[in-house]
Amino acid sequence: MNPLLEIHQSGQSLWLDFITRKFMAEGKLARLVSEDGISGVTSNPTIFQKAISGGQEYDDTISNLIKQGKTSDEIFDALSIEDIQKACDIFRGVYDKTKGADGFVSLEVNPHFARDTQSTLNEARRLFKAVNRPNVMIKIPATKEGIPAIEQALGDGININITLIFSLKRYEEVMNAWLSGLERLSKSGKPLSNVSSVASFFVSRVDSLVDGELEKKNHPELMGKAAIANAQLAYDLFQKMKASPRFQTLAQKGARVQRPLWASTSTKNPKYRDVIYVEELIGAETVNTLPLATIDAVRDHAKAKPALPSNPEAARKIVGELAKNGIQMDDVTHKLEVDGVKLFADSYNDLMKTLDQKKGTLKAASR
Repeated sequence: MNPLLEIHQSGQSLWLDFITRKFMAEGKLARLVSEDGISGVTSNPTIFQKAISGGQEYDDTISNLIKQGKTSDEIFDALSIEDIQKACDIFRGVYDKTKGADGFVSLEVNPHFARDTQSTLNEARRLFKAVNRPNVMIKIPATKEGIPAIEQALGDGININITLIFSLKRYEEVMNAWLSGLERLSKSGKPLSNVSSVASFFVSRVDSLVDGELEKKNHPELMGKAAIANAQLAYDLFQKMKASPRFQTLAQKGARVQRPLWASTSTKNPKYRDVIYVEELIGAETVNTLPLATIDAVRDHAKAKPALPSNPEAARKIVGELAKNGIQMDDVTHKLEVDGVKLFADSYNDLMKTLDQKKGTLKAASR
């Protein structure tokens, strides 16, 4: 059997970490849904920047928006909302078949708002209304300032993909915001079953940073273990949250679980198996987001055996061994969060530069 379908049958959803207008128009996204069981999409400014700069598929729309006097920010807003709407429509069948449990498409708030609670909340509300699809998820980063925005947005009944989670401590804050948001929604008298959320826990970037430190310290035996151990401990926290009286009270009112989502799961180190962050994190009630190359690799040779829940004590032992060798996971994950916020903002800036250049080219061509 196709390993992608086997993973899907194990209770894990696989989402595509990629979107372009051409890819959808050619029916390729729909084929991934029908043939491989792909059940969602995530997007970010980097993905859109590559799509817009990579060809001419957006040129006509951009030209029309230029004639309307739109800025680069406004052009991106229009392009991304249109693409997300099209993707939502492709996945509407999955959403309906699963009764709102899957089939989501994620759109990110402006990353420059990552340290601004109110602007993040305002943007989440605006984008959710603008896309106007029940299966859109708005991505909010799990920064200190993002947490209260997440709670309030969920309390409004907005589907939220909490992104850029690296640390277990931050993940606990995210889960607490999820529960508080549901409690707020419940008090308003709105149905809890209509709102969904995922908590995007970043994986491979952890190994990229830790392995560099281990190489300096000459401890190759611990390389390639930190990221999976960190994710395994996150899954253990998820299970405890799911079993908690607080969530069970909400579940009786129709609340869904907030699924852990494994992000950044393409393998960065060529010495490692190219599907390691897929195979080692297969578990029920989780999501894994994959770029096209990783989807192809999984289809070709992945071993689709459930790996979660795992032994949390073994994962804690790895974290303990890292600490003995001077690598504190709290320090690692803090740096990754700071770097991640900057990288997302830099990607957005690159996207604006791309649109500025595209506008100049199209204006010159129309003279």
